[in-house]
Amino acid sequence: MSGSRNRVPPGPKGLPIFGVALELRDDPLEGMRRFAREYGDIVRFQVLMRERILLNHPDLISQVLVVQQNKFHKSELTRRITGRLLGQGLLISEGDFWRRQRRLAQPAFHRSRINEYASTMTEIAQARLHDWGDGQERDIAQEMMALTLDIAVRTLFGTTLSADADRVGPAMAFLMRYSVSRQRGPLRIPENWPTPKNRRANREFEFISSLVYRIIAERQAEKSPHQHNDLLALLMDAMDEDGGQMTPQQLRDEAMTLFIAGHETTAQMLAWTWFALSENSAVEARLHEELHGVLGGRPPEASDFGRLPYLQAFMNEILRLYPPAYITARETIESCELGGYVIPAGKTIIFSQWVTHRDPRFYNDPDAFRPERWLDGLAQRLPPGAYFPFGDGPRRCIGQGFALLEAAIVIGIVAQRFRLRLVPGLSVVPEPLVTLRPQNGIRMTLHARN
Repeated sequence: MSGSRNRVPPGPKGLPIFGVALELRDDPLEGMRRFAREYGDIVRFQVLMRERILLNHPDLISQVLVVQQNKFHKSELTRRITGRLLGQGLLISEGDFWRRQRRLAQPAFHRSRINEYASTMTEIAQARLHDWGDGQERDIAQEMMALTLDIAVRTLFGTTLSADADRVGPAMAFLMRYSVSRQRGPLRIPENWPTPKNRRANREFEFISSLVYRIIAERQAEKSPHQHNDLLALLMDAMDEDGGQMTPQQLRDEAMTLFIAGHETTAQMLAWTWFALSENSAVEARLHEELHGVLGGRPPEASDFGRLPYLQAFMNEILRLYPPAYITARETIESCELGGYVIPAGKTIIFSQWVTHRDPRFYNDPDAFRPERWLDGLAQRLPPGAYFPFGDGPRRCIGQGFALLEAAIVIGIVAQRFRLRLVPGLSVVPEPLVTLRPQNGIRMTLHARN
């Protein structure tokens, strides 16, 4: 052990001051894959004079998320990117406060509670298709964002956004690019300086915040605010074991977290779904055959999913190759050992679903889109930490069941009625922001099925 304390993991040296920032700026996804190939399971590098340690093996990832999870907190990098918007919501908070908030929110995400929202999800998805017609060209990324936002607001908050809904997608896209670019650039202009980008960021932040505050205020102003049966009502009524309820600030932070996380990640998963189907005609044919054979044109219900193994495999493969949460960051709060190296407190540890999900040691032909790989028990054979689209351990995404049910319902409805084809000549490039988004959207042509 004494010898390992003086050792540091291998990695690229980079440039003075900049480190590898310039290498990662243009294509951080491929940059991380290259680091993994060239330097192995644990890689050390500098970005703008900040040290990062990249983990590229499931055993090491599982150590951070599960085995030694009490030695890690969400990283300062995560807090800088999302903290202003999410406050101390479940994605950011730590320690006893996080455990209390998780206990308060957990009943809202029980399987039986989530299944109650299936009919609302179905109703909204079917209504969205009323405006779709054969031969139309649409940005499917925007369509899925609008759809999942409507579902999230209706199911989680029991209301609608009406005219404001169209502003949410562009506002979120700008805030994500703004927040991430501030961390990647060599110069960080203070947020309170009145630059054009800072002024727009403040406007978009206030707009998103005002929506959530308005939703809460409207509910609280009702004569019988407790009559609702949605997740906001559960959070407002939730009582901890010590008899305490959420404060107004805590309610705002959790509502904001649900508002954003409740639609953003599923929207990206669905956008990549239609892109993958357009690029893989044999997969599309097999998926449609299963949906038609089991559902016969009707919308899926939660009870159907056990009879739709290819749909489940397809969704697993989407989340493998296009994980909306493509990177995870933690900070050591005490010294720990990883891969034979002693990592001091205060170090930033990162690991990437994008990289690990494409590791040829665990996935044959890892860059190929092959849903059938999941039909022969792959999920049971993979070691912990090899597939973690929703994280793992105590901090596993609380909304995993909600997201998967919503995605399955939307895919089941849309895929039975339409084939979507990428507009010729269009290049779709993944853009790693807070989530993995298609840069410049995905323009597709709708083809109605007979």
